[in-house]
Amino acid sequence: MKVNFKNIIVRMPNWIGDLVMATPVLTDLRKAFPDAYITAMCRAPLADLLIADPDIDELFCFNKANLFDRRNEKRNIIEKLRQGKYDLGLLLTHSFSSAWSFWQGRIANRVGYECNGRRLLLTHSVPLDDKLQNQHLVNTYKILLQPLGIPLSSTAPRLYLKEKEVNDARELLKQQGITSTDVIVGINPGATYGSAKCWLPERFREVTHKLLQNKEIAVVYFGDIGSEGLVQEICRGFSPKVVNLAGLTSLRELVCLISLCDVLLTNDSGPMHIADALGTPIVALFGSTNELVTGPYKKGVVIHKHVECSPCYQRTCPIDFRCMKRIESEEVYQKIIAMLEH
Repeated sequence: MKVNFKNIIVRMPNWIGDLVMATPVLTDLRKAFPDAYITAMCRAPLADLLIADPDIDELFCFNKANLFDRRNEKRNIIEKLRQGKYDLGLLLTHSFSSAWSFWQGRIANRVGYECNGRRLLLTHSVPLDDKLQNQHLVNTYKILLQPLGIPLSSTAPRLYLKEKEVNDARELLKQQGITSTDVIVGINPGATYGSAKCWLPERFREVTHKLLQNKEIAVVYFGDIGSEGLVQEICRGFSPKVVNLAGLTSLRELVCLISLCDVLLTNDSGPMHIADALGTPIVALFGSTNELVTGPYKKGVVIHKHVECSPCYQRTCPIDFRCMKRIESEEVYQKIIAMLEH
């Protein structure tokens, strides 16, 4: 399919980490179609991640509707798609409903993976075969560009920040007692998908205790509203050198704060991919998921014990949580120190 598309819409993924891993698609589209008007369609508040992105011209932002408003929300989305008169729609989601919206929105060319019974809704479908489960998700997204004549690239995930935003984040840390001479270790102990992706809270405490032996290190904990209680318990009783920002930052503020960290300790999560896109060094802990598929794309240290039942992709561990229990705090601490020294 060799067409000089002029009006392109990309349906971005619905999870923070997946959306970040999909950003190379926007860059590759811009390179292939420099004169096209490119719209990124994504759910609020994830759309905030793409503010100031030079590879897109417009953000098509929508809310996840509740049960009573769902029909009206879908109707509004379809009407806006029709008004856009897009000549190309790229679906980075796998749902039937997203393909149905593009079909109902009368997008001339609709490209996506052939799954969930949506083949007839796509003009160009790509088989979703098993081999895709053994490659990085970044490349799985990029493969959807091949029907457009765009070869698989080495483009890495990226995010763009405004200078004022970063300066505001520095000021926030200053207000919390963190100085410009402090070495900042960020810690993200949660994960939206489920507890099976999360290392033990007491071991995050143990690592924090070890880090605080160095007077130059300050520790900043991150988390969403759902993990406030978890992070509060982990941080209980620590000195002011440990700052708890769980539930207190917007998504853009979180990105800016992660950009200021010297290293981020994290589970397999959205913040891990944010750090990767920003070039912030990472120590990533894996258990129920596969680092070949969703690990750091650029660089980072991954600790994964590869027990016999991993990766299981369960939300909660049905047995003894051996994949995470075998990761000791001393090993994690040593990886952080080695990365800081490097």
